[in-house]
Parts: sequence; C-alpha cells; structure tokens
Amino acid sequence: MSPRVSFHGPARQRGVIGLMAAATFGVALLFALLVMDSGRLYLEQRKLQRVADNAALEAVSRSGTCLPGLTAAAYAKQSAVRNAFIVGPSSTLTISCGSLLTNAGSGLRTFAVDATQAAAVKVVATNTVATTAVLALQALFAGTTVSANTQLTATAVAAQPKPTLAQLSIRSTLLSVDTTRSDLLNPLFSNLLGGNVSLTAVGWNGLANTNVNLLQFMNQLALKLGVAAGDYTTLLQTQGTVTQFLQAAATVAAAGGATADVATALGSLQVGAINAPGIKLGDILQLQTGTTAAGLDASVQLFQLVQAFVQLANKNSAATVALPVNLLGLAGVNTRIKVIEPPQFSAVGNPALAAAAPQGVNQIYVKTAQVRVLISVSSSLIDGVLATANTLLSVVLGLINTLLSGCLLGSSCTQTDLQILPSLSLDVGIEAGVGSSYVTNYSCSNSPTSTSLTATTEISALQVKIGRINPALWFSSNAGAALSPITLVDVGTLACEGPLGPRNCAARVPFGGGGSQIMINSPVLGTSDPNYTYNNPKPINVDPAPLHVVTVTDAVGSLSGTLGGIKLISHDPTLSGSLIGALLATLTSTLTTILSSLMSVISGVLSPLVDPIVNTLLFNLGINVNEVDVGFNLTCGQTGKAYLVI
Repeated sequence: MSPRVSFHGPARQRGVIGLMAAATFGVALLFALLVMDSGRLYLEQRKLQRVADNAALEAVSRSGTCLPGLTAAAYAKQSAVRNAFIVGPSSTLTISCGSLLTNAGSGLRTFAVDATQAAAVKVVATNTVATTAVLALQALFAGTTVSANTQLTATAVAAQPKPTLAQLSIRSTLLSVDTTRSDLLNPLFSNLLGGNVSLTAVGWNGLANTNVNLLQFMNQLALKLGVAAGDYTTLLQTQGTVTQFLQAAATVAAAGGATADVATALGSLQVGAINAPGIKLGDILQLQTGTTAAGLDASVQLFQLVQAFVQLANKNSAATVALPVNLLGLAGVNTRIKVIEPPQFSAVGNPALAAAAPQGVNQIYVKTAQVRVLISVSSSLIDGVLATANTLLSVVLGLINTLLSGCLLGSSCTQTDLQILPSLSLDVGIEAGVGSSYVTNYSCSNSPTSTSLTATTEISALQVKIGRINPALWFSSNAGAALSPITLVDVGTLACEGPLGPRNCAARVPFGGGGSQIMINSPVLGTSDPNYTYNNPKPINVDPAPLHVVTVTDAVGSLSGTLGGIKLISHDPTLSGSLIGALLATLTSTLTTILSSLMSVISGVLSPLVDPIVNTLLFNLGINVNEVDVGFNLTCGQTGKAYLVI
C-alpha cells in the first residue's frame, strides 16, 4: 500500500492536541491545589508550633512549676491566648514539667516527666482543621474512609540555661576504713547511735562500694518528711529521724540496682538508729541559696552518707559515748568520744558567687568531722610506783618535821605537809583537727579540656591535752578550761607561832618545800594548701577521681611523741635556812630519782595509745589526721535566657 494512503493528514490529528492540552491543564490545577493545600497545612502547623514554642518559653522564663498552684500551666495558657490560640473542643494545650536527660553515648537529649522538677517544661499543642485535598486523595487511592477533620500536633520543650556549677567533696574515698572489720565497725556505730548495729563485712563493703544520686535522695527524703517536692531550702532545715534518712537512702539505692547485701545493711542500721536523736540534712550538706535541681544531680558515696547521718546524730545527742574496752584493745583504759561538729561532706553552688567572697554566705565549703576523745588511764603499775614514792619521801619529810616540830629557836617555826597522789588517774584528751576546703576561683572556656577549679584546703592543728580533764567541759564549747595539772608530789609548808604545845599555824603554802606536777597542752601542727588549681575537673554527676590529697608531715609521729614525751612541772622549795635547805636538798634528790622512774612508766603507758586511736577509732569515722582527700567537680553552664531544647 502506498504510504500516502496510510497517512490520514492533519485533519485526523486535531483532537490529540486538545486532549494533551486538557490533561496538562488538569495536572497543573492538581499541582496548584497541592501547593495551596500544603501551604495551608504548613501555615497552620507553623502557627501551632509558634504557640507551643512561646508557651514553653514563657513557662520556663517565668519560673513556672507543676507543683500545687500549677503556675507553669497558667503561664503557658496566657502565652497561647496572646498568640490567638484558645483552648476549646477542637484545640488543646498540655503542659508537663520535668528534666532533661542526655544520652552518654549519642548525646541526644530526652525529656523526663517529673512534676517535682521544673528544669524543663514541655508543651504539646493540638488543633483540628478541615481535611485537605491531599489527604482526601491519599485516602481515596488507599481505599480508606476520609475524615472531615485533621488534627495537627506541635511539641516544644524549653529549659533554663544550664548554670555553671561547682562541687567540692571531702573524704569521698574510704581507703582508711577497713570494711572487713565488722567487729570494729559494729560496736563503734552501735555506740554512736545508741542502738544495736549488726552488719556483716559484706554489708559494710557493699555500702562503701555503692553510690546514690543526691537529687533522687533529696526527692525521696522530701516525701518521707512531708516537704513539698522541689522545695530544697525547706528540706535542708526540716528535722527527721535517722531512720527516715536511712529509709530514703535505701529506696534510692534499690532503684539504682544496689545488691541485697546493701539493703540488708541499711535495714540493720535502721534498727540501730531507733533511739537516735533527730537530724537535719542542712547540717551535713551545703547548698547555695537558689541552687537548681541540676546542681543536685550529683553522685555521693552511700557509706559516707550513712557515716554523716550517724555522726550528726551523735553530735545532737546529749550523752557522750563510752566505747567498749575491747574495741581499742587497751586494758585499763576508759575511752569516751563525742562528735563536736559533723562533717559537711559535699557542697554545690555557683563558683562565680563563691569566688567573689570565698568565705562569705555563698561559699562552697566542705569539712571533715570535729571529734573529741577522752581517754582515762588507770594503771596498777603506776600506782605501784606512786606507793614506792610515798614511802621513800615520807621518811625524809618525817625527819624534817621532827627537827622542826619543837621550834627550839623561838616562838615561830615552819612545818611541812607532804601530799602524794595516792592513785594516779591520768586523762588524755585528743581533738581531731578539722580538714576543710573552699572554692576560691574557677575557669570555664569553650573547650572542655580548658577548665579549672581552684580551692584552698587546710588541716587545722591536732590538739593534745594530758593531765586531769573535766569531761563536762571537754565535751562542751568551753573545752579550753577543761584541763588542769595533776599533782604528783606537793611538799607544802605551814608557818606556825608559839613554843611547845599547841601552835597557831597559817594557811598551807602549796609547794613551799617543792614538788612536781604533770600537764601537756600541745597542738600538733596542721598545714595549708592555698589556691590549688585542679585542671579539667569532671562534671558534677561523675566520680571526681583522682582526688587532690593534702598531707601533714608525720602528724601521727608528732602525736606519738607528744603522748610519750610527757614532762614534769617542777616547783623549787621556797624555805630558807641552812638546816632546812640541806634537808630539802635531800628531799629534792630523792624526789628526782623517784619521779624519773614514774615518768618512764607513764610514757610507756601513753605511747601505745596512738595506733588504736588513729588507725581504729578516727579512721573508721572518716578522719585521717595525716591528710584530707578533696574531690573537684565543675560543670560549665550556658549563657542567656530560656531556650528551646527539643
């Protein structure tokens, strides 16, 4: 067939162009509809997101909370109204309070709902709009039912800028505590609490190796004490029982995955603390006024927390603690102990405020406990030496009195009166020096490896007193007046008038014929480490290892030397006359020989006291007279006002 025959010509193609034009126009209209409808949805969603964003920002910037009063919700709704969003049947506004959690691996932030906190506020806004053509077409092709309305949702989370926070901790490691010695720890804690504590070595070790979150503990304690959630200022000043404090710690430890041994140990401590006096958290934990919940998100050691509870209870108790003889292994020794000031084991606050006045009201300050120990020594060996001294000296003084008794040379004469301590009860008082540290400066930069925290750490002098100590004064605020010397030998004199027969004698003059006393009131020197800078400290919710150690050179050796090197206070005779002088010279020579032997015995008794006092008693109370260990933490914050985080 001819090609011309198969070609139909232009007249046969006219309808194709029209169909193509119509199809193109229809597609254009569809795309225009999609653009306009998508734009409408976008504008509605954007408007809704703006409502949610502004509501969240206003709730945070005005310090709204979700505590009774619902101020966060009120602030958010006020903001929504100003942005033409009215809560009604077709629109909602949901407000939640909580905190931000950052994943350690990915660094992603998530919002954790907690009505007791207001570190972050989440607002969810919804609005119902007419179903769009796009959704209608989608439903048509999918074969589903088309709804006349579509619900849009917008979510915003706002938070305050993260503040710059510093934390100091002291004695946060327990290398000095032998947690395997339950035979030492149980009686010590039992006597401090006034109850019966019976923990296994495994239980003590579990406490030493368990950390709890400080924020979670305080929130749990607030529930126990009936304090409004988040009101940490009131919580610090609210008194509770030691049992309540231990119960709160047990709940938080269990939530953190603590072992059954830890739960059992805390239960035993609760039983032992039934009769303990009330305590306040603010006496062992320092927080700057206005410290946010973020500043409490720190880790503390459970044993140290328990130790602080026990020592604070002992401080609040009116009675001193008499320790069992077998605890220190010192026969013939009576030991009493009293916590004068409890430790402040942790302090959190803004380092900028602390640096402006390091020892002012905004200081970040920690300290170890101040403890006084009174040891009364009564030794039969010393009594034996005293008896010998009494016998020998009495012979010499008897001769003197015989020669002087007649007053042969006139109407006046001098008599002697010998007084020897019949039984020596020697007191040793030791006041453990307080180790303290406070923030003096800090540095934050854009780089996490260019930060620093500066603090001054001090160890005050260890006080040692030997003589006769008044317990009531020693364990009070007037300890300086508690010490008086012990008289070993007092050769008193009496001036008498008249010849033979009864005489009129004046008052006795102590040490007129000589004598000796013993007393020591000596400080063992402390030390100071001013303005030490710790570079790149870890954030406040991380273990502060390695610790900064401040050491006193040979404090234990100095203590041992003080106890073992007791010295005499000698009194020379004041009598005159050749005969009396010769006789008193004989007395003095005899006195020197005997007292030398006596001092050797006393020093031998005192020297062995050092190790059990320092290594058993003070160490298990978290006090090391040789050093203090200070932990440094710093979290550099953000500047500006409230901001959107999610």
